[in-house]
Amino acid sequence: MTVPAQKPARKLSMKQRYTALTHDLDWTPTYVKEEEIFPYTAFEGIKVHDWSKWEDPFRLTVEAYNKYQAEKDRRLYAVLDGFAQSQGQLGLTEARYMNAMKIFLQGIPIHEYDAHRMFSNCARYLNGPGARFAALCQSMDELRHAQTEIHTLSHYNKYFDGMHDWHKWSDRVWYLSVPKSFFEDAMSAGPFEWLIAIGFSFEYLLTNLLFVPFMSGAAFNGDLPTMTFGFSAQSDESRHMTLGLEAIKFMLEQDEDNLPIVQNWLDKWFWRGYRLISLVAGMMDYMLPRRVMSWKEAFELYFEEQMLNGLFKDLEYYGIKPPRDVQWAIDEKEILSHQVYWILYQFSHAAAFTTTIPDEADQAWLMEAYPETWPVFKAAVWDKAQRVVDSGGRYFNPGLPQLCTTCQIPMGFTEPGNPLVQCQRQSVYEGERYDFCSDGCKTIFDNEPVKYRQSWLPVHQIFQGNCGGPGGLPAVAAWYGLQPGDGGEYLGSPDNQAWLAWHGQTAKEA
Repeated sequence: MTVPAQKPARKLSMKQRYTALTHDLDWTPTYVKEEEIFPYTAFEGIKVHDWSKWEDPFRLTVEAYNKYQAEKDRRLYAVLDGFAQSQGQLGLTEARYMNAMKIFLQGIPIHEYDAHRMFSNCARYLNGPGARFAALCQSMDELRHAQTEIHTLSHYNKYFDGMHDWHKWSDRVWYLSVPKSFFEDAMSAGPFEWLIAIGFSFEYLLTNLLFVPFMSGAAFNGDLPTMTFGFSAQSDESRHMTLGLEAIKFMLEQDEDNLPIVQNWLDKWFWRGYRLISLVAGMMDYMLPRRVMSWKEAFELYFEEQMLNGLFKDLEYYGIKPPRDVQWAIDEKEILSHQVYWILYQFSHAAAFTTTIPDEADQAWLMEAYPETWPVFKAAVWDKAQRVVDSGGRYFNPGLPQLCTTCQIPMGFTEPGNPLVQCQRQSVYEGERYDFCSDGCKTIFDNEPVKYRQSWLPVHQIFQGNCGGPGGLPAVAAWYGLQPGDGGEYLGSPDNQAWLAWHGQTAKEA
């Protein structure tokens, strides 16, 4: 009997193999209703008719993903080991550079972990297999980022103050309530709004302005580990941005009724993300001894050119308009970093970083980068602060600032077109007055007052005795977990004194 020859198995294409290992692992439930398995994708009002239309931008299997990330980790940890063994901290431009890294450590890794948790939730509760698998991959990315950021900066904790209790500070310290409120706002929303908040606002807005120019700044200042981590993470962020864009397009293509909901989320999360990255503006222009570019230049390149002339041009096809308050942000690019750093300077005695008046080289750079606005701010605040120093003192704000109810930043922003007049908006809800730093923050509150009236505002909590009880600043600092040397003036601080000793200098010589 002749056995017919079997045809060789047809080799699957890359797309077919990917589908077989991801989408085809899905199943149709029989004894449990779909809405019981996926209970969270209906209450936001988003209508989805066909989850199979989801186009996964990652196109990675779990096996390929792990191999790819393992190789990146091997390279990163080789750099970390080499930097530590060669005492690389001595090659930084100056110890004051580390203040930017302190804020980064205190404000970012713990929320990378929050993103990991929420994308894990999406990987369980999004109906479509493509969306679930994409969320799974991003969840692993976010966990890796949290871990590698902590490991990257752990070496510096041996030599510099202000890094020892970052995980506690994230829940307690006033300026860290800004990123904390952003992520808790997003995590307490539904899954579709989460995808907009993180995939659009955090990934498109924040990571381009943080992981590209700011990490280049790390390279300029001799911080090889942070630079290596930053560019390692940026390849992940590129995938995350495509996931955010796919989520937006998917919702818009599924049903025309989704358009006003998505537009409202884009308006809201643009402004929430923009206010969050104002911290980055102060860090870029004032905390880096050597700078790659100004905040204004970075904003023009990574937002105005890439988003207004890129992302939103693509979304015009679906009826999406640029965010509601985008012109306000454009008008602020000349003054944002000056305002933010002045807030940090006058309240750094209650913070885990140090600040100082810009020196002559810094002022020359600021004059070149901001020829119209720097002279105004110099005369308004920095010349006065210098006179206090010249008389043997140091200006710290002795009071507690009023906070914006929405973004939770002290009220230090000004009216558009008038950099010396503080902007203040108000809303009254159920007999209570709420204050805001801008039209954008007020509008967000007015749209969701029940949510934002619950804001955990640090200054309010201090006045209520919930942050260490009576005893003023010493009691609050003890509750924060701050130690002598963590904050205040940089010149004469333990970091500054150690730096001079390492390099055989005295304060006078420096």
